[in-house]
Amino acid sequence: MTPPPSWEATADLVVVGSGVAGLTAALDAVAAGLRVVVVTKDELDAGSTRWAQGGIAVVLGDVAGDDTDRHIADTLTAGAGLNDAAAVAAIVEGGPAAFAHLRARGAVFDAAADGGLARTREGGHTAFRVVPAGGDATGAEVERALLATARGTGGLPLLAGHVALDAALDAAGRVVGLWVADAQGRPGLLRAPAVLLATGGYGQLFSSTTNPSAVTGDGVALALRAGATAADLEFVQFHPTVLYTGPAVGRRPLVTEAVRGEGAVLRDRAGIRFMTDVHPLADLAPRDVVAAAITRRMAATGTDCVWLDATSIDGFAARFPTVFASCTDAGIDPRVDLVPVTPAAHYSCGGVVADVDGRTAVPGLYAAGEVARTGLHGANRLASNSLLEGLVVGARAALSVAADLAAPRGTLADPVARPGAVPVADRRVVQRAMSASAGIGRDAAGLAAASDAIESVTGRVLPADRAGVEDAALTLLAQAVLAAAGTRRETRGCHVRTDFPDRDDVWQRASLVVTLDGDGRPVVGDARGAGVGAGALAGVA
Repeated sequence: MTPPPSWEATADLVVVGSGVAGLTAALDAVAAGLRVVVVTKDELDAGSTRWAQGGIAVVLGDVAGDDTDRHIADTLTAGAGLNDAAAVAAIVEGGPAAFAHLRARGAVFDAAADGGLARTREGGHTAFRVVPAGGDATGAEVERALLATARGTGGLPLLAGHVALDAALDAAGRVVGLWVADAQGRPGLLRAPAVLLATGGYGQLFSSTTNPSAVTGDGVALALRAGATAADLEFVQFHPTVLYTGPAVGRRPLVTEAVRGEGAVLRDRAGIRFMTDVHPLADLAPRDVVAAAITRRMAATGTDCVWLDATSIDGFAARFPTVFASCTDAGIDPRVDLVPVTPAAHYSCGGVVADVDGRTAVPGLYAAGEVARTGLHGANRLASNSLLEGLVVGARAALSVAADLAAPRGTLADPVARPGAVPVADRRVVQRAMSASAGIGRDAAGLAAASDAIESVTGRVLPADRAGVEDAALTLLAQAVLAAAGTRRETRGCHVRTDFPDRDDVWQRASLVVTLDGDGRPVVGDARGAGVGAGALAGVA
């Protein structure tokens, strides 16, 4: 039985999440005249945005030899055949205006010696087009500027400590609001004809990740329960270089790819620079290539890490203050010491199927940022395209909500009851199983073993608080990722099947989509129509 709400509020748009995509959408929606409420389950800056280090990938016309066509080509190459080319073009071409708008909101980026904007280069980029802030604290500066603007905007409630439970739907399956629990755990209903999910990815599905503790896949799970479609969930990008200080669980310090962009190289235990034999771009190959190569090298040499040699970089402490502080805390001086690094779960390339305007298959439900699968990333994200996507799609989603709400509509209907009990497993079991069998290097036996381990500790619960919502989301995402990874019997992008090491562009060059059956279990189909309706496939390559 669903408990009745103990409080209610109304708005035109509820934004779930307070990172780059959510705050951009909220601010632009307010500017369009909408009544907006932002809800987030933690502190306002607790999501992934503030941890982004490298920068924003954007072509501004001031780098000789670079243009949007080249950025598009690099993105398509990294995506390994599963990008939506139209989505890539729209987001890359929308970058300059979105970047200018962010600067107008007070974001400050690093200056070059000639007075222009500084640039760096990261894996998969063929030009120096990544714009950093604070050396390696770009996300922190983006979050600071957007939060300052939001706090200074009258009429924009920012509800921290409010967890989204489920989308509130009417009898026709249209969004009429959001079921939430407030900071005291009281159930509430935010009535609104539009809900935008900007909740980030699902990095906490794995034991070791660069993601903060709040990133548990809540938005993807909520959207699936509401009847939306997800896609590309098997493509979880592992960042090649996080600081290794021994076995650990939870968020690990990131060593930004820009360190390699400035000249650092990877070496094995014998001091051999091994990436030169792996890819033409060597240490700046796309992330999936580097992460897989590191994993193979660790296995071949019997080590738990490899080493990043940044000793050739002048002014390391000033250029990379965040990385330098993390290394110093671990007793490492990257100016003279090799830095031990290892891959860790980093970015979810898949998510809720949405177009570049944020619309999903569920009327009134929108998605932007890492929670969404727009088609930008395909099978592997190009470095620093994430903040770009959040800015561009967040702004476009605000405009699409405003346009959709401008159409004549009747009185908002009352919602039907929340969905009932859902599968929930012990997250420690989930994380151990996923890390052991669904990280870099997967095979059929391991995927089956992980599924069995999770199933053995799964019961059915109606989530009523943050912990319950997170555990339910992690359970559902584990089931979905394992099902999709088991179905994709090839190696593509950041999905590496050791029992199917080759890429299959004849039969498997299509996104796998996920919906839920009547029991709330993931059902996997593909973009050619197996298992899903045509309406759910909008925007899927």
